[in-house]
Amino acid sequence: MTLDVRRDSTALAARTDEALRVDAVRATRDYDHDLLATLVEAYLKEGSKKGSQGSPLTAVEYKRATRRYTLWAQGEGVTLTRPGRRTGGRYLAHLQGQQLQPATVAKLIAGARALYRALRWAGATDTNPFEDVTPPADPTPAIEKRPPYDPDVLEAVLAKCGDPYERALLLLTAHAGLRLAEALALRPRDVQRGVAVVHGKGGKRRRVPLSRRLQDTLGTLPAQVARPGFVLPYKDYWQAARPIRLRFKQAGYIREWRGFHGARKAAGTRLYTKVGDFTRVGLFLGHASVDTTRRYVKVEEHDVATHVLDF
Repeated sequence: MTLDVRRDSTALAARTDEALRVDAVRATRDYDHDLLATLVEAYLKEGSKKGSQGSPLTAVEYKRATRRYTLWAQGEGVTLTRPGRRTGGRYLAHLQGQQLQPATVAKLIAGARALYRALRWAGATDTNPFEDVTPPADPTPAIEKRPPYDPDVLEAVLAKCGDPYERALLLLTAHAGLRLAEALALRPRDVQRGVAVVHGKGGKRRRVPLSRRLQDTLGTLPAQVARPGFVLPYKDYWQAARPIRLRFKQAGYIREWRGFHGARKAAGTRLYTKVGDFTRVGLFLGHASVDTTRRYVKVEEHDVATHVLDF
């Protein structure tokens, strides 16, 4: 096994079935969390339902979860290929004892579950102690814990964005409601006549209308050489987040920074106040289910008050 296989998921996935199985068994025996994390990444790209269309951030979270579970299993003397049927419940109890947020626990359990799917894909084991482990749901609505950015905050941050690419990125998420991956994948040919053809999750395409402000910003972008053929020069989340986080800090709103989903939720919430229809907002955001859209839209607690006065 060459060294790059421990870090290179493409090289790992390219190995023969037997070589992959041997690598996976060796990694479980040695509690090699780096190789196991790479195995999970390889599985997500080539063995899961979504394949290469999956979210890069999900892959990062699952790799972190794999490392955390592997270290716990080593400390507890758990044999990774023969973990025992109660191991999933034990690990869940351990995480809950760490006073972690319910959403964090759910992500860590999902990552551990993905590890065993990857081990099954590699032929190392047929067991999955997390198959029937379901963390309790967070009683606090996600929209309350991670609300959309306030319009005033977004305007203050936009005022600090001297770089036109930064303004375009923020408007693509806060006005067009694009996921970050969708914004980074956008090509000049995808933007025509006030509409962007967006390539979303699972390869789904949708047409997204653009605000006049966003159209003007995109129309005046200078030529960039960092990523020829793409609208934006940022290649991943970290490259995109670094300058925007700095603008939040310069605007005096560093505590409000919650990544790009807060801007996407702001777009969904703003549109809902205009149309009052979750279905239409869901189509705009590219959601497969209206239930997902409901978690993205912040509805005023008493927004029906005027409607019930004449009951």
